[in-house]
Order: sequence, then structure tokens, then C-alpha cells
Amino acid sequence: MPNVNTILTLEEQIDLQIRTSGPISVATYMGLCLTHPSKGYYRAGDPIGAAGDFVTAPEISQMFGELVGFFLVNLWQQMGEPKAFTLLELGPGRGTLMADVLRVACRAPGFRDGLDLRLFETSPVLVAQQRAKLESYDPQWVESFEQVGDGPLLVVANEFFDALPIRQFVRKPDGWHERLVGLVDGRRAFGLSPTPIPPETMPAAVADAAPDTLIEVCFAGAEIMSRLAKIVARQGGSILAIDYGYPATRTGETLQGVRRHAYADVLENPGDTDLSAHVDFGTLAAAARGAGLAVQPLATQGQFLTRLGIAERARALAGANPGAADAIRAAQDRLVGTDQMGELFKAFCAHSPGLVPAGFAP
Repeated sequence: MPNVNTILTLEEQIDLQIRTSGPISVATYMGLCLTHPSKGYYRAGDPIGAAGDFVTAPEISQMFGELVGFFLVNLWQQMGEPKAFTLLELGPGRGTLMADVLRVACRAPGFRDGLDLRLFETSPVLVAQQRAKLESYDPQWVESFEQVGDGPLLVVANEFFDALPIRQFVRKPDGWHERLVGLVDGRRAFGLSPTPIPPETMPAAVADAAPDTLIEVCFAGAEIMSRLAKIVARQGGSILAIDYGYPATRTGETLQGVRRHAYADVLENPGDTDLSAHVDFGTLAAAARGAGLAVQPLATQGQFLTRLGIAERARALAGANPGAADAIRAAQDRLVGTDQMGELFKAFCAHSPGLVPAGFAP
């Protein structure tokens, strides 16, 4: 008998599941769209770059990764230059960020000798690109966040948490109802579960929310941060996450679809549209503190890169390659400009007490 997953498109599989079992949560829908084993967005191809759907900071300029490399070396030195440590990247993309990071970091005597590089990636296409760029560092791909060594752990996650599935809830007179994806006249549409959820399961920050208020909750993000933070608390190290988001739990919808570098309907073209939502850094901070880590005040990406010396690095690169000076300045502006990525994207750092991460203090 033919496998349903083979003969049906992802769109048809989702609609069949809804017809068979009823409406599904937004989190289930996102999970199917992004990570379906054979037809999910991150399984089928390379979404990054001009030929894809979006461009990430490491693809804009080498300066981004180089400054993250300096940030990591500085922490490694503060920890006493451990002879064995794990560097784990979540969602490494094409491997561009880590290649730039290690080109700088491995100049520090002893860093390369102690390095155990681990990568968490779900896309076979991107794994192949990561292998090509990073093979000289002997990377290992992991399927669990706990697959790290016993030494200190340094974690880097650039545009990882925004792609984790979220659940949405809407306030009604009788309580909070989960938003679901169902079918209306044969087309996917949003609706609400008829059964309210227990009010104590919702964040305290929205206890007095007005009727029809919507809130997004990323249980997966909090769980991942908690698991990583417990390892860092036990073994030492830090977690650096750079993403678009907001500093504290708030209401409002941020779920969005992007296709061919333009906004797209999140319910159309499942598996061929990137889905993401803004990160609630307040929830991540609470999870990290709950595990015993210190958390730096949230910085904008512009503040973080400026404090790490992006202006000085841009001048050095332009001086070495005058013909590319205009392009280098344009890349710098795109990374730190308040009207571009500099304000929207935030830098988050949780770490072992006693460390002083560069880039977060004015």
C-alpha cells in the first residue's frame, strides 16, 4: 500500500489531518509546516539568501560572526581558558556564522585545542553546507541539547528561537480559548476552541487582559532554555541568543509568513513559507534564572555590535579593501541601524554567575 506521506502534498496531509481529527493548534500547524520529516520548510531546501526567502545577519557581513567570535573568546578567557569545552550552535544555517566565529576565536592560543564543536540542525541541505565549511573543526551534529561534553558549554543561537512553534490564546468573557487552525468551506482558517483553559496556566502578566486580547506563548522556547541553562549552571558557560523579539511578556500577534523575501499568508503554501514569531525574551530570562544563571539586561543588536567594536572592524576592513568600502559601510548600517536590524533584533545572554559578557554593559 502506498505511503500517504509520499503520495500527498504537505498541504493535503494537513487538511486530511484536520478533517480526520479536528482543528489543530497553531503550534502543531507550525511544526508540520517547518519540520515535517520530508516536506517541511527546513527539510526541503535552502531558505537563506537571495534565492531563498530571507537573509540572516551572518550572510550580510563577516563582521557579525567575527564580533561574536571575540565575545566567545573573552568569556573563555574569563573562565580560565578551559582545556576542554563545548561550543554548541543552534540552527547554524549555512555554517557562515560559525566559520566567521572560529576564524577569529581560534587565533587565541589554546582555543582550538580545547574546542568540541556541536551543531543542532534539522535540514539535511544545510547540514551538507555546514560540513563543507566547518569540516576542519571536526564538528558533530546532535539531536539532543544534552549531547555535549562534561566541560563548560558556550551556546550560540542566531534566529533560532523565532522559528519554534507557538500557541495562541484569545481572551473571551468566560476565559482564555486556544486559537486553532481548521477548515471553513474547504479552506484553512483560524478559529477558537470552545473550551476555555484554566486561567492559572496563563502568564501572570496578562491576568487583567481585555476581551479579544491575543497572546502568543512559546512553551518550546522556555523548555529549551531551561534545559540548556541547567547544563550551563552545572558545568559553567553561557547562552547567547540573537533574535527579533520583545523584552517582557506582552499581548498581540506577531506570527508571520515570509516567502520570496515578502510577507505571505501563514495559512497558504505550507512547507513553502517561512513561519516565525517574535521572541518573548522575558520568558527566556525567567527560565534561565530559574536554573541558577545570571542574565544580562537585554541589548539591541545595534548596541551589542557597537560595544563589541563593529565601527573599528568596519574601518579596518575598508582600509584593507578600499574598493569594498561602500559595501562594508552599507553592511554595518544594515546590522546596527535603528531603522534596519539594529533595533528590531535583540541580544540576550544568560551565563554562569561571576562572568562579565562583553557587549552588554554601556
